[in-house]
Amino acid sequence: MQTEFAPYSPMDQRPPTPEADYPDELTCYPEEDRSPGSSYTNPSPGSPLTTPPGWSCHITPDGHWLYTNLYTQEQWMRSEDEQGKPYFYNPSDSTTQWELPQVSVTGWHHQSSGSMSDQYNDSLPLASPPQEKSKTLDKAGVLHRTKTVDKGKRLRKKNWSPSWTVLEGGILTFFKDSKASIAGSLRQPSTSHIPEYTVDLRGATLNWATKNKSSKKNVLELQSRDGSEYLIQHDSEAIIGTWYKAISQGIQEQSTEAYPETDSENSADFGSSERLGGGREKEEEKKHPSKPPTVSPLGPENDSNKVRHKLRKFLLRRPTLQSLRDKGYIKDQVFGCALSTLCERENSLIPRFVQQCIRTVESRGLDIDGLYRISGNLATIQKLRYKVDHDERLDLDDGRWEDVHVITGALKLFFRELPEPLFPFSHFRQFIAAIKLQDQTQRSCCIRDLVHSLPAPNHNTMCLLFQHLCRVIEHKEKNRMSVQSVAIVFGPTLLRPESEEGNMPMTMVFQNQVVELILQQCKDIFPPC
Repeated sequence: MQTEFAPYSPMDQRPPTPEADYPDELTCYPEEDRSPGSSYTNPSPGSPLTTPPGWSCHITPDGHWLYTNLYTQEQWMRSEDEQGKPYFYNPSDSTTQWELPQVSVTGWHHQSSGSMSDQYNDSLPLASPPQEKSKTLDKAGVLHRTKTVDKGKRLRKKNWSPSWTVLEGGILTFFKDSKASIAGSLRQPSTSHIPEYTVDLRGATLNWATKNKSSKKNVLELQSRDGSEYLIQHDSEAIIGTWYKAISQGIQEQSTEAYPETDSENSADFGSSERLGGGREKEEEKKHPSKPPTVSPLGPENDSNKVRHKLRKFLLRRPTLQSLRDKGYIKDQVFGCALSTLCERENSLIPRFVQQCIRTVESRGLDIDGLYRISGNLATIQKLRYKVDHDERLDLDDGRWEDVHVITGALKLFFRELPEPLFPFSHFRQFIAAIKLQDQTQRSCCIRDLVHSLPAPNHNTMCLLFQHLCRVIEHKEKNRMSVQSVAIVFGPTLLRPESEEGNMPMTMVFQNQVVELILQQCKDIFPPC
């Protein structure tokens, strides 16, 4: 008769947590998640006990807790006395005691013939089951989680979903369970579940997530050693705080352990001489195998200095921006370029792109509804922008730019992205002060003088643009673009302060009024040539 040990071990129970840790409903979180301690005595009334090693636990149909010895199949029931203190009793002999008996795993075996009872064999030497690294459950509970980066590759969508989360032995596991199974199957501790994500805390970092990472509150950002990133969230600030403490402690404990050699070889250790030294060191080793390896007298500090030196040499070898421009690798862009620089580069009084847009809009028709008010397709506008920045031969009659709103949207984008707006920052306060004047004649004269004092590129571009906008207003019966409508659209685009001011809504009103006054008196300010 061949003997074999029981194929079960405490590690087979996943996750090893009592039933009360599992919420009845997915959206109903427990008041506090579970952090098992070392003591099994004096639990809170009505709460289940942590399953000791060597025992499995499940609920009987009548609602009692039944603990089964994994090796002897001995069973004990859990109950409470009048004061609510838990105790255990054996249904077979009515024995009672405060704690479950300790499990002795030595010497127990199962017969290969399939006998229902376990027998102790005195004739065989005693043996213990294969040694297994002991893991302790540090924490378990339901958390919201999402994976944002997969081994350095950023994921497009944040798929937030609740997950049963277990922290055990330096491993954080997110179990893959549907909404229905979290309320149902997770209630059975003995059933196995599929881990969706398993995070090794060795070399990981944990921080509170910033607002640009997620708009949710109480969000943790966990970065693993393989370059993956996870966001973890819970509505309760107290619970997420305990998780932060538990995970941080797990990371700290794992950092004290030495990494295996295989991990150090596979990791991107830029301090390694093999990484940065190329193949020369390896060739030297092959040529001189008896030569002992050189040992740095300063250790890691010297290695880091070598890395810095090589990086500095690499950065100094980079070509300058001007040299790349001279060779034609980089072309100066149109969007985001200063108005004076663009006109000087194109050797023109007004940027060519502005002239092309205005000609195209007027040729397509000024009676299109919502001209300059309705936004075109943003993706097409960005394609047009890319075409303008990278190709000097721009044909706005191409079918891709058939929608007039794309042309008007690109023109507005051009003015928005100017480093300095069409009304320069140096003249902003003067224009605002002029529009506040009570005397209408004085106000108009002051605005006209300020416009004529602008630099030539600004003045010429403004003249062409406002004359075009006046022609748009002439068709207001069809395009429904009045003077006020055009001023509202172009006010913040053409005239803005260098830094945000205290009363921005009121400032925006004055911006619109400046544009509106210039439109009303365009013929006086910009007389036709």
